[in-house]
Amino acid sequence: MLLAAAAAGRGGLRFVDRREEARFLGWAELLERARRVAGGLAAEGIRPGDRVALVFPTGEEFFDACFGALLAGAVPVPLYPPVRLGRLGEYHPRTGAMLAAAGARMLLTDRRVGSLLGESLEHAGAPVAFRTLDRLPAGPTPEPATAPDDLALVQFSSGTTVDPKPVALSHRAILAQVEALNRHWRDVPGVSGVSWLPLYHDMGLIGFIFPAAEHRAELTLVPPELFVARPALWLRTLSRYRAEVSAAPNFAYALCADRIRDEEMEGVDLSSWRVALNGAEAVAPSVLRRFVERFARWGFRPEALSPVYGLSEAALAVTFSDLERPFVTARFDREGLAREGVAVERDEGVELVSVGRPLPRFGLEVRDQAGAALPEGRVGRIWIRGPSLMEGYLGRPEETARVLVDGWLDSGDLGFLRGGELFLTGRAKDLLILRGRNVRPEDVEHPVDGVPGVRTGCTAAVSWLPEGADGERLVLFVETARTFDGDGKALARACRQRVLEAGAPRPDEVVALPRGALPRTSSGKIRRGEALRRWLDGGLEAPERVTPWRMLGALARSRLALARHRRRSGE
Repeated sequence: MLLAAAAAGRGGLRFVDRREEARFLGWAELLERARRVAGGLAAEGIRPGDRVALVFPTGEEFFDACFGALLAGAVPVPLYPPVRLGRLGEYHPRTGAMLAAAGARMLLTDRRVGSLLGESLEHAGAPVAFRTLDRLPAGPTPEPATAPDDLALVQFSSGTTVDPKPVALSHRAILAQVEALNRHWRDVPGVSGVSWLPLYHDMGLIGFIFPAAEHRAELTLVPPELFVARPALWLRTLSRYRAEVSAAPNFAYALCADRIRDEEMEGVDLSSWRVALNGAEAVAPSVLRRFVERFARWGFRPEALSPVYGLSEAALAVTFSDLERPFVTARFDREGLAREGVAVERDEGVELVSVGRPLPRFGLEVRDQAGAALPEGRVGRIWIRGPSLMEGYLGRPEETARVLVDGWLDSGDLGFLRGGELFLTGRAKDLLILRGRNVRPEDVEHPVDGVPGVRTGCTAAVSWLPEGADGERLVLFVETARTFDGDGKALARACRQRVLEAGAPRPDEVVALPRGALPRTSSGKIRRGEALRRWLDGGLEAPERVTPWRMLGALARSRLALARHRRRSGE
């Protein structure tokens, strides 16, 4: 196991809190803590292959539970914790559905989160034992025999266009992904990292935790909610610990460029940051340039920014840009991409970012609707093969058969190759259809990020055909920033103008929304289709306002539900 090997060397995990103070645990100490949890799980009757759900905030207990489950031969199923009390009504059934889909036998959590989870168990559809780590009994550490093809982890796909699916990953697949990642930055001295990414998602767990253990490196962790509230904390932490590697989705780089003040960067030196990965969602060239220009004063190098591509079904990474080379963009004729599926370079065209080449041992093809491989410069569906592909969607053979064919995975993404490098054009299910023309939603969304009053990275473009209409309508949802003055008509005019200036179709309607109104996946991606459905149903509005009294009511209801569950289960 990675952790046992890491315990023989230096390195470990550092946990930063809201006061920017840190606690460090070496790999050896993490191993000992995990052994205690493994013994407790075995004493509770957890056997090799059993799925154990983990619902923890970023912190030490997550790793006690995750590594403990692995040591016991069980299969961790990381799920996202409730971070927005105003969305508990949505969180409970969604979590319950994931517990049922994973076939979890036990749910591990901490005391604070546990007080909010009772109702989730009510919706699970199957009995799930509920434990906090301090309630696990003592027991000897088991030593199960684990084979490379055994199930190691169940992680849920992001669910941007459909409900999240349980992705089943073997030990062999995860180790292959870890090897590919560490090989890619093997020439980076030291390889210490900083991550604020959620641990229940592939980029946070597989992309950082497991490679750090394999490399016996130091990794500093910042809770994601602290990053969102104070993005400068990310950059200050990188500087303080002289980290070389970190990663984030596109919205995070935009958030830093827009919200971090000069005084928050006092004493910061970003010159050690050698690998700044940008992935998990569409990469905007304008955001890359803004980030470089904003933080060059503090030593950030443009060569560090590295657009990448991956997905849960491949355990994470598929393509990486070359290190030590500035990111590559090119402009392509918009009509050629939309109507003919041909990438023709044009000076005034839409600008796209290269996300690099396939990692070693990975293959990539762009195929047409009939499954035939397309030449370079033609847009089609991206198919992937490689050593870290999933075994399938857990318990869903029909859905698995639709995307895994002869060792190749249909990613559901669209793009083309140019000079051996991949350029993404969107998700097949997210494409906007406007009067027979295919339009990327990002082409409508990204231009309005700089409009005063628009909350950066919080927009969604959708198309729909009203009954009796002679064509599709383009609707742009925008969450408003704190600085918004309430003039919705002026905001709509500014957004339409900015979209037209970018060469994209003019939105028929711009809908201004309060902060937090757009539905998101557990990893923070906006669910465009769900936003349209709620808007048409009249239910797209701000999340429920959380007052202290409402918070206490939610806690009380959850505790009552938990008590009912325990009485029925005879605890």
